[in-house]
Amino acid sequence: MRINKEGYKIICISGAVCVFIFWLIYHLLVSDSNISLLWVSAVLLLLFWFFIVAFFREPRRVRIHDADLVFSPCDGRVVVTEVVKETEYLKEEMLQISIFMSVTNVHMNWVPVGGTVEYFKYHPGRFLVAWHPKSSTENERTTTVVRMASGRKVLFRQIAGLIARRIISYMKVGEPVEQNSVCGFIKFGSRVDVLIPKDSELLVEIGDPVVGSQTPIARLHKI
Repeated sequence: MRINKEGYKIICISGAVCVFIFWLIYHLLVSDSNISLLWVSAVLLLLFWFFIVAFFREPRRVRIHDADLVFSPCDGRVVVTEVVKETEYLKEEMLQISIFMSVTNVHMNWVPVGGTVEYFKYHPGRFLVAWHPKSSTENERTTTVVRMASGRKVLFRQIAGLIARRIISYMKVGEPVEQNSVCGFIKFGSRVDVLIPKDSELLVEIGDPVVGSQTPIARLHKI
């Protein structure tokens, strides 16, 4: 199992904390009469550390290219499919598809379409639960707009949740990006919104599970 570089520091720190807690238990709480406490503590601390390691896993996936399709930017479950008025940059009605990532999902993010990064902005904000309707506009988030070779524009947002407290984005304005290349990481539970032209064909429904960079979520209308 590969580990994403964004997890190296947290994995090392959490491992050190687990070792320190085990040392405290061993020296302060354990006696000959309750040696079982030591073994139970060791198992629980090890399971906790393995959970942290697994959270930052980096799966090997085939990179798919299809200019007519929009792919899921993350692992998770579809929680929103609706037409909304996008007010930050595109200023038009768009079809929004939102995907919620639980703490058990892979938390890497991928670019849903290929093209050139036309717009990027980081927004500080609140930490409402990621499925809350206002999380798209009030939570800490990033907004990225990719202009495709056809001229169509696709916007996607990385959104922090109640537990997620750090968003990583590798997007830079003016740089070309390949479809389904890695675009960032969100740490510990979150959501990604994808906004596409409203005449696109929706390929998923609310409640559907999706796999980042592998599941097509919409088909763009041919120009």
